[in-house]
Amino acid sequence: MRTYTLHLPKGALAGEAYGLDRAELVPDGFSWRAFAFGPLWFLYHRLWIAALGVLALLLAAAVLGRFLGLNPLAGTAISLLLQVLIGLEASSLRRWTYARRGRPARDAVVAASPIEAERKALTRWLDPANAALAPQVPYGSSMGRSADAVIGLFPLSEGRR
Repeated sequence: MRTYTLHLPKGALAGEAYGLDRAELVPDGFSWRAFAFGPLWFLYHRLWIAALGVLALLLAAAVLGRFLGLNPLAGTAISLLLQVLIGLEASSLRRWTYARRGRPARDAVVAASPIEAERKALTRWLDPANAALAPQVPYGSSMGRSADAVIGLFPLSEGRR
């Protein structure tokens, strides 16, 4: 079983079909394709900044290994470890990019396959009972703080000094 997060465009409200054609499901966990293809995987998913960062990391490791005169076996091991790190963090970088573009994770589902995850996520999103439970405040806006809000652990002792 794998966890998938649902990312929708701005203005999508629970219970409405608006934006579901541009919905993205991002699987959590290790990405074998990102491990194998590295920066190409990021470019395929239109993650330009992450692709540049991964490419810079891999090039810096290669140049540093050459500059330090590492054994080719050690250089291969370092490259392999970096590829494992890329495979582990690829889905997190994808979620971060979607959140930065104004499409934060709206829901998370646990499913055995991407098709089952899509079915569960869309069913939960379109369920009218869940629309009442959805937050009415749009994502990205902050909650206003009241004038008498207290920051700290002991608000009642503030007046007794």
